[in-house]
Amino acid sequence: MKLSQYKYNLPQELIAKFPSENRDESRLMVINRKDRSINHFMFKDLINYFGDGDVMVFNNTKVFPARLHGNKEKTGAEIEVFLLRELNKEQRLWDVLVDPARKIRIGNKLYFGEDDVLVAEVIDNTTSRGRTLRFLFDGSYEEFKDTLYRLGETPLPKFLKRDVVPEDKERYQTIFAKHEGAVAAPTAGLHFSRELLKRLEIKGVNFAEITLHVGLGNFRSVDVEDLTKHKMDSEQIVIPEDAVRVVNDAKEIKKKVCAVGTTVLRTLESSVSTDGYLKPFSGWTNKFIFPPYEFSVPDAMVTNFHLPYSTLLMMVSAFAGYDFLFDAYKVAISEKYRFGTYGDAMLII
Repeated sequence: MKLSQYKYNLPQELIAKFPSENRDESRLMVINRKDRSINHFMFKDLINYFGDGDVMVFNNTKVFPARLHGNKEKTGAEIEVFLLRELNKEQRLWDVLVDPARKIRIGNKLYFGEDDVLVAEVIDNTTSRGRTLRFLFDGSYEEFKDTLYRLGETPLPKFLKRDVVPEDKERYQTIFAKHEGAVAAPTAGLHFSRELLKRLEIKGVNFAEITLHVGLGNFRSVDVEDLTKHKMDSEQIVIPEDAVRVVNDAKEIKKKVCAVGTTVLRTLESSVSTDGYLKPFSGWTNKFIFPPYEFSVPDAMVTNFHLPYSTLLMMVSAFAGYDFLFDAYKVAISEKYRFGTYGDAMLII
């Protein structure tokens, strides 16, 4: 597959800037790979496609307020720092992206908050965009983390082209978020409400949880025409024993295993036995899925409508089938479905 095959014309007005009023009341397109049918529902109607013994796998990562606004020493120039991951707890070292990157040098000090309550020093230039910062803070680790998160902002994707509003703190987080570490939300999970989960549970659907701490690699552009040459950023994943048991038990009795989102899809496919069963794992994955690809674990998935040229679109096209997915996207555009992070959902069966 080539990068140019993932171009399509997406009207800007179809990129959702805000979520639907209620989590489970976004629209849902259901596409069936067997009979090539395309149907339209509300997200809460998802329940009609799952029954006793089927499994839904969720990503329980939690987004932290990763975007900081500050000023550079001497010049006072405004800078934005995007926290990627903590490198060393004791030394307060963080791997970050800085914008504008070209103006920041090793040794520069950056100031954040009123009265410069937080100061950071640039100690390394790791990549053209990345930096390592050491935060200079006298208090305890808990006080430091509180200060960092108080100053931080919900890290909405830039393509939304709007300011963060108070509601984003709750809505840019799934209701099953537990383990902090993501800089972007696993968006397919945003559609699930507590009521819908309860109704699925009453119907006999089982749940399994994995963790993938979503990094910015999801939004990094693909710069090569030949997709085999693209390298995904590594992301931390955990597949616990209990999730493995729930998933493999369902596979054993030929029940549906539904991956809720591309992050779950990647995680499940990152640790598979030779006979196609899920294995426990804790570590990192940089798995990049694009057609042709034979899936071992999930046989259904929930996902959002993704932007042109994105690795997420490539992954979903491997699951749905390239031609069928693009047919569905044409329908989605003509039916004015909402695209992107806060957009509508698709169920692929």
